[in-house]
Amino acid sequence: MQAKNRLIASIGIPFTALLSVIFGLFLISFPIGIFVVFESDVGGDINYDFPLAQLNALEGTMLANIPFEISIGDAFVVLWALYVIIFVIATMGPKYGFLRSFSPIIQLGRLDVRKNYMLGATKWFSVLVLVSAIINYVQEWFGITTVAQLGGNNLVQFLYITAAPLFEEFGFRVILIGIPLLALYSCRSSAGYILGCLWNPSKLEIANYRKAIILIVAVGVLFGLAHIAFGQAWSEGKFAQAAVGGIILGWVYVRYGFVSALLIHWATNYFIYAYANMVAQLNLISVEDAFSHSLMPSLEILLLASGVVSAAIILADKFCAKRARNLEV
Repeated sequence: MQAKNRLIASIGIPFTALLSVIFGLFLISFPIGIFVVFESDVGGDINYDFPLAQLNALEGTMLANIPFEISIGDAFVVLWALYVIIFVIATMGPKYGFLRSFSPIIQLGRLDVRKNYMLGATKWFSVLVLVSAIINYVQEWFGITTVAQLGGNNLVQFLYITAAPLFEEFGFRVILIGIPLLALYSCRSSAGYILGCLWNPSKLEIANYRKAIILIVAVGVLFGLAHIAFGQAWSEGKFAQAAVGGIILGWVYVRYGFVSALLIHWATNYFIYAYANMVAQLNLISVEDAFSHSLMPSLEILLLASGVVSAAIILADKFCAKRARNLEV
């Protein structure tokens, strides 16, 4: 344990600096999104005034039959409001504020992401980016490509990408992981307890995480299949990335709660594509070409560096915990 604390303390300042920069980039992505939606020509003939009910993907749904008109701009405003609320909750809690949670890391070498949602989200998001980059590199070595076949209207795609984390986290994490864990480990039946456990499954008394891990992996594989089975949004190479990403999101949800998992998913979707759309609009290039612009690789390098440090801390924690158990035996 002392060795782990010394490791965290030795890299505490660069580690917290990296997470602070990521947090700042998260924050800036909100006004960037406002610029993309309301001040740019990202959608061409379709702009923020376009009726939501007229989108092809919503034909036959409840949204297409509502008695009043909702525009794409209205939908973005609602989504931003929801994400801002989640963002504030993550920054303030559940126990310490984001900046206050840095003191134990720098001074004592103690890292507990359960005391702040945002700390867990920034840390695990960078790990997810690192793992995705490794998977992408290995797959490209074997000739398997991972490309987003976006097509269609960029503004509409940006809307779908922004809304997806809310629906997918509720479906794949809360419904497919939270409810089964509640059935397996719940010891009370009050509404407040049930909602609290679905919000943060760590409140359940899970003595052995073996069943939970099996469930997380199974749902992660299903999450990966969903990315290539429905529609033509991604090539087959996306399966491994999405499956591993789903496993990471599932683990974060079980250990640290819905807020952290949702923010990580939000970051992989809205956050990244807000910057990509901004670069595309300012340079008059396609969104696909925007990912080759100097800004996007710079963001990737920053996230990869944070991912390497975060992964080192996670591995040190596991090593020290295993060593402590061996000494007890």
